[in-house]
Amino acid sequence: MEKTTSADGTTLAFDVWGSGPLVVIVGGAFNDRHTWVELAQALADQGFRVASYDRRGRGDSGDPRRYGMQHEIDDLIAVIGAAGADGPVFAHGVSSGGGLLLHVLAAGVPVARASVLEPPYRIEGAPLPPENYIATLRGLVEADDRAGLVEYFHTRVVGMPGEMLEPMKGSPMWDSLLAMAPTLVHDGIAMGGDDQSLPVGLLAGLTVPVLAVTSTGTQLPWLSAAAGEVAAAVPGGRLARLEGGFHEVPAPVLAPSLARFYGEGGTR
Repeated sequence: MEKTTSADGTTLAFDVWGSGPLVVIVGGAFNDRHTWVELAQALADQGFRVASYDRRGRGDSGDPRRYGMQHEIDDLIAVIGAAGADGPVFAHGVSSGGGLLLHVLAAGVPVARASVLEPPYRIEGAPLPPENYIATLRGLVEADDRAGLVEYFHTRVVGMPGEMLEPMKGSPMWDSLLAMAPTLVHDGIAMGGDDQSLPVGLLAGLTVPVLAVTSTGTQLPWLSAAAGEVAAAVPGGRLARLEGGFHEVPAPVLAPSLARFYGEGGTR
């Protein structure tokens, strides 16, 4: 584990593997830096230096209870600077981490190419996000109702039946979910707050090549289609449909695809 400091003084923890052009992995809801070890190692085997970090409020990073999109942008800038970029920088965002990464690109952070895995924008045909979504999350955070946050997110946002959560309770996985639950507000804001519709204007203004990835195992048609709409909205955007499970593509499948895309810029 290595550490750096963001612009507002928040400590950020990250791990680094390999050598070569830098790839930073931006995790989504309930992800910390450990979630993406296998992908990081697979990308390192492809000839990259890969950083996976704890977003603020998660794992070993600080939790100042201050949050805004600029904080997340500053955090990624700090990780890029500390991870030792040698040449171009690439980034991969997962789910709501993909939504965050697209905001980072729009802010002009020097990323040469980026990929996103199924950012869950509520496109036509998708269920609407819950009413007063962000306010509800913030209310649960203020009440320190972490179990309520986990249950609300999985049942009202993801659409999982409540009984599917019961076997998790009391397990190490449940404890991990509880620890990161307050950061669900961050992911909600990264996806657009109460709206969460496709940010067409933001995407149309991007000048960075973007690869949108979806999995063959993602059985919600709208979630898979959202990746396609991201690719269509970004000038020169591209879509890759890869073999995988629900909302995930195994590292041995994903890493070579990302490596080819990152390498197309003549950077390796």
